[in-house]
Amino acid sequence: MPVKRKSRGRAKGGKGRGAMVQCSSCGQLVPRDKAKRVSRRISMVDSALYKELRQKGTYVSSRTETRYYCVSCAVHRGVVKVRSKNERKQRPRRRQRR
Repeated sequence: MPVKRKSRGRAKGGKGRGAMVQCSSCGQLVPRDKAKRVSRRISMVDSALYKELRQKGTYVSSRTETRYYCVSCAVHRGVVKVRSKNERKQRPRRRQRR
C-alpha cells in the first residue's frame, strides 16, 4: 500500500491508540498526535496599560491559550501549508526561538 508520509500523518510512534481532542474550529474529534497545536500567550491587560505598567517595573502575567485544529481547518486557517508530493515525505524545519 502506498504511503504519503513517513509518519502516516501521526506522531504516536508505537504507542497504540492516542487520546482524542476536539478541533477548535469545526468541533471534529481528532487524535491528539495528528491534530495541529497552536499556542499563544494572551495578556490580561490592555496593550496601552501594559506599556505603562512595564515602564513602572511591574510584572504583568499572561496566560497561554492552546488550540487544536484538524488538518483541514489548519490548512484553511494557514497554520500549515499545502506541500508538494516530494515535500510531504520530509519533515518541515522547526523555527528556532529567540
